[in-house]
Amino acid sequence: MVPITVAAGAAAAAGVASFTGVVRGGGGLVALELEHYPAMTQAQVDRICDEAMARWPLLGLSVIHRFGRLEPGARIVFVGTASRHRAAALESCAFLIDWLKSQAPFWKKEHFADGAAGWVEARAEDEAKAKGWIG
Repeated sequence: MVPITVAAGAAAAAGVASFTGVVRGGGGLVALELEHYPAMTQAQVDRICDEAMARWPLLGLSVIHRFGRLEPGARIVFVGTASRHRAAALESCAFLIDWLKSQAPFWKKEHFADGAAGWVEARAEDEAKAKGWIG
């Protein structure tokens, strides 16, 4: 796993929230391949982390997103947030995951056991969740 951005935490955290995403299997899927442009990805993830730090009273956060070829069951993303209050930790964690799922500049390609492969299209429900954070 390659850390994309890490902000220093503090020992005063009373609420720590985290989410670990795993590559889904089924339907003959043998691998999920993620591509990205490192400088662009880093800049966008830094920007959304800065936004989370500005919106909630966070003591720190950590985002790790893998790329390359991953098999079903592999951990793909980790988000952790810390705050003096659980609501801020939970909300900011959800905000970051919703953004990573729908807006982060990663391109995902599914590979199947029969040799078929295809790019993953954005899902309307993921887009709607991310838009719910605007404003």
